[in-house]
Amino acid sequence: MLVKLPVEEFSQVLGSNSPAPGGGSVAALSGALGANLVSMVCNLSIGKKGYEPFYTELTEVLKNAQTLSKSLLKRVDLDAEAFDGVMAAFKMAKETEEDKKSRKEAIQKGFKEAVQSPLGIARECLEVLKLAAKLLAKSNSNALSDLGVASQQAYAGLEGAIMNIKINMPSIQDEGFIDDTTLEITTLLEQGSRISKDIYKYVVENIG
Repeated sequence: MLVKLPVEEFSQVLGSNSPAPGGGSVAALSGALGANLVSMVCNLSIGKKGYEPFYTELTEVLKNAQTLSKSLLKRVDLDAEAFDGVMAAFKMAKETEEDKKSRKEAIQKGFKEAVQSPLGIARECLEVLKLAAKLLAKSNSNALSDLGVASQQAYAGLEGAIMNIKINMPSIQDEGFIDDTTLEITTLLEQGSRISKDIYKYVVENIG
């Protein structure tokens, strides 16, 4: 499992000529790091003087951030596996017409799975952004820069995941699937961009 590797070894694998892990796995990791920073900000705020009125919200955000971190870390490996499915489909036999039909169907299925994987990453990165936004003016001011970095990591994960969706879309022949996915990623990107900008603006105006 990629997530079980030491950071240095993971970096070496990432920098090799292997097509996976790639951008999708990094997008998932970026989102997970953002979720963990949200958790850190919560832990630095819960029980601290001045933040007692926000205890319930802080503990709820903490719980959700921890859940998202675990899910996104799993997606680091799942995204690599999804791409492996595409590669395996291309290696299928194509001697007979039946072979060609089965191979084509497997390739289409593989590309759809290769889109569904980063789509799940993008959705969860947006949820991390929403959690970060809930902490504005309700969490430890000494950790405001950490909250800003959490937002940047989550948005980078969202954008990165969508790039990985877009690069696989031209290979999919299901127009309905393409239309539905295009609509969703447009919405995810618009929402994520707005939240990220709002958080960044708040952080730079109030830091220090």
